[in-house]
Amino acid sequence: MKRFWERLSRRERGLVGATLAILIILLARQFVVGPYLERREWVKSQLELQPQLLEKNLRYLARKDEFAFGLEAARNEIKAREPKLITGDTPSVSASDLQDTVQNLAVKGGTQVITTRVLNPETVGSFAKIAIQMEIGGQIDQIANLVRAIDTSPKLLVVDEINVRSLFRPVGVPQPRVAPQVAIQNLRVSLTVAGYARAQAPAPAKTEAPAAKSKSGAE
Repeated sequence: MKRFWERLSRRERGLVGATLAILIILLARQFVVGPYLERREWVKSQLELQPQLLEKNLRYLARKDEFAFGLEAARNEIKAREPKLITGDTPSVSASDLQDTVQNLAVKGGTQVITTRVLNPETVGSFAKIAIQMEIGGQIDQIANLVRAIDTSPKLLVVDEINVRSLFRPVGVPQPRVAPQVAIQNLRVSLTVAGYARAQAPAPAKTEAPAAKSKSGAE
């Protein structure tokens, strides 16, 4: 390398030195100056945001009492609605309670419960949404009274879905035979009713006790 450098003329040495200097400047700009300028811009933007964040936090602190009052009101509302929840320690027990409640309303209104199917529960926050799907037969006023009874039930019940099918047949078409004790029905309704229950916390995992060591040999 030294002999190569000595062979170069003065002009060539100047060009090589200038090239190396430019290369060093480019590398320094890429790996030193560039990151420094980016860091400087980031710090500058953060400093500009700090007053806004501070003002926002001060506004939240000024509304601390308002937030505390709203939280307490929400807790009181949940507590007041507690009796309207479906009872049961498990989703299956809650579904049974919901099924009994809706069936009692249906029988009381004069409708006939044909089939009942329990749907999978859904988690809604700290509550479990329990739903059943029922097929009911009756007349239009009976169905309307049943839907009204569900909406005004002491329990917090919601009619999620309702599909109505008419059983009316024109004159001359043979009418279906019904038992003497069953009233004439002109509507067949598929009804999905949901209620809410407290979500149950998962049971803690059971840990097996270590097996006792067996004694071997004569003592």
